[in-house]
Amino acid sequence: MRIVLVGPPGAGKGTQAAYLAKNLSIPHISTGDLFRANISQGTDLGKQARAYMDAGQLVPDEVTIAMAKDRMSQPDAVNGFLLDGFPRNVGQAEALDAMLKDEGVKLDAVLDLEVPEDEVVKRIAGRRICRNDSAHVFHVTYNPPKAEGVCDVCGGELYQRDDDSEDTVRTRLEVYHTQTEPIIDYYRAQNLVVTISALGKVTEVTERAMEALGSEKA
Repeated sequence: MRIVLVGPPGAGKGTQAAYLAKNLSIPHISTGDLFRANISQGTDLGKQARAYMDAGQLVPDEVTIAMAKDRMSQPDAVNGFLLDGFPRNVGQAEALDAMLKDEGVKLDAVLDLEVPEDEVVKRIAGRRICRNDSAHVFHVTYNPPKAEGVCDVCGGELYQRDDDSEDTVRTRLEVYHTQTEPIIDYYRAQNLVVTISALGKVTEVTERAMEALGSEKA
């Protein structure tokens, strides 16, 4: 299957993408991974992206699109893939359609993870990260530490990242609504969108998604 995963920040796209890709035996292709891989490998596209990022500018669509095209042409993606973070706007969606048409294939579904805005803010603004190890992540409501402000694992100080503050989260949501959300209508016109609730346990959301994709495939 060839799937695009969309949803607001805090919807759990990364987590669901990993589970779905494993269940469907297709590679999970995320924009973040594309940037990191190209930059670390020193590719021409990576150098271009790095120059923009170092200047504090957004990486242009044409660079992101070229990275995605290169990744989707690799052997493990021949029979399918799950795109996470790409396309990010209608222009990128149109470019993806053109790429797939050139290859004689098409998308099977666009999975839209739906989460109320207040829940998104609660999920992200409640995160606390360990200063000693960023892999140690807690949440004031859903996964609180035993002692407030102290990492259960190593005793390090827990803090809230600047981009996890409520004001920043609401700004990120506004960017999502303005730039990315329009691709849902774009794909809905192609009868590709499958919307599911991303509320509940991770396993419940995964099961919901697999059921929805199974019915779409059928």
